[in-house]
Amino acid sequence: MIKKILKFNQSPDYFLLSLILILTIFGLIILASASSSIAQIKFGDSFYYLKRQIIYGLLPGILCFIFAYFFPYKYYKKIIFGLLLFNIFLLILVKFSPWGVNFGGSSRWLKVGPIIFQPSEFLKITYIIYIAAWLSNVKNNRITDFQNGFIPFLIISGTIGFLLYIQPATSIIIILLLSGSILYFISGAKLKYFVLLFFLGIIGFSILFLFDSGYRFARIKNFINPSDVYGGAYQSTQALITIGSGGLTGFGFGKSTTKARTLPEPLGDSIFAVASQELGFIGAGSLVLLLAFLVIRLFVLALKSKDRFGQLILCGFALIFGLQSIIHIAVLIKLFPITGIPLPFVSYGGTFLTVVLFMSGTALNISKKII
Repeated sequence: MIKKILKFNQSPDYFLLSLILILTIFGLIILASASSSIAQIKFGDSFYYLKRQIIYGLLPGILCFIFAYFFPYKYYKKIIFGLLLFNIFLLILVKFSPWGVNFGGSSRWLKVGPIIFQPSEFLKITYIIYIAAWLSNVKNNRITDFQNGFIPFLIISGTIGFLLYIQPATSIIIILLLSGSILYFISGAKLKYFVLLFFLGIIGFSILFLFDSGYRFARIKNFINPSDVYGGAYQSTQALITIGSGGLTGFGFGKSTTKARTLPEPLGDSIFAVASQELGFIGAGSLVLLLAFLVIRLFVLALKSKDRFGQLILCGFALIFGLQSIIHIAVLIKLFPITGIPLPFVSYGGTFLTVVLFMSGTALNISKKII
């Protein structure tokens, strides 16, 4: 009975599995290299950050991966709305409860006993799966109908966007809402709805930035006019210098010269720059290719899938991974305004890695129905 429910006898897409395993191992190697000297200076242990990533990210991530791989993913249709509401409730607790934790001026974390986690990261699962379930419901004309489709999509996305804005978590807003909007469009929505959604997004962000005299406005201003290389344009300038100095083969494992002194956020938002300096064009290029292969493979599997729900989940996860990777790198080479977007499988963060592995397990689960 258990074997029938969990379907142990079905095989996943082994190419996708290989990419996930390689990226997970490669990510830990890059993190170990990027964090070694910083960890030694701060804590007297070169592997301090790597150990924490394994304990708080990899281990729970493996458990989530196994669960997501075996759990009947179609059952999410019945429970995902409740999970999304719970996720939204956690976002409210982050900002309006004593359990919310503030780091660096942002209230994005919840602390429950010894556990600290970032509820906004879970939206990459709950929001995308909810949109996939919502759009795959053939009984309701949600894809092309304005009142029953476009308006509800706008309301749920706007609510989530507002709660993320007040944390503030602008980077996750960009990734989530852009992924959701593209997913809505490729599911078959009318082009005029997508165009309207695009302009509403532009207007909404313009109004928010117009009345925001803080860091968001400053980042846009410094992106347009990056002349203050020791002020607002400091991070992108240092990142570009770090990337360019790596050359073809890099300085070697753990030998970055800027990560501990001049480069901000070397383990998170700027980790690709550190990887480029230590591993060179060959190592950084290999990482980009692996991430590209992952995204492409998810889209290929989505095209092969005959299950509408699974197809949309795969597309949604591909968009999340792809947009995060593109924007992370684009920020570091001055093609996008500074924003805190981690690199999938690589950047430091327990909740982040756990969510990435859950998404990977779900994608592999869906692939069992295709191969």
